[in-house]
Amino acid sequence: MDVCLIKTPLGITKICGGINGISSISVSNHDLSTTKVPNTLKKCVMQLQEYFEGKRQTFDLKLNPKGTDFQKQVWHLLETEVPFGKTLSYLELAKRYGNVKTIRAIANANAKNPIWIIIPCHRIIGSDGKLTGYAGGLHRKQWLINHEAPNKQKSLFL
Repeated sequence: MDVCLIKTPLGITKICGGINGISSISVSNHDLSTTKVPNTLKKCVMQLQEYFEGKRQTFDLKLNPKGTDFQKQVWHLLETEVPFGKTLSYLELAKRYGNVKTIRAIANANAKNPIWIIIPCHRIIGSDGKLTGYAGGLHRKQWLINHEAPNKQKSLFL
């Protein structure tokens, strides 16, 4: 498995994967050094850079996350049911899964998402519209939601 560390606006990001696809992307709170990007991860690095530059809203990458069948179903829902610039509640995601009684399991699968940003778990919020737990920290979740907002706040000063 290939690994690289890249700098992003939200911290040093670790990307793991290989010819079978991207298996994990995570952000660190630690000050780490960036590393050389292996050929197998260059497309992922490029697409993440485009995302952070505001030039990309969807990703075209082969993913290979490790998880249970249920977790993979939830992660697939995140990719297909929660588009760029939109948020969805855990309850609504459970409804789209087909069973509102799975809301806690849905939230747990969301929390275990191994592929940061590309599988957009940051777009899931509480039913009251408030931000709820996020492995990368709520400040990063808020940043990502603001970054994807269709109508970004413009400065009052030029």
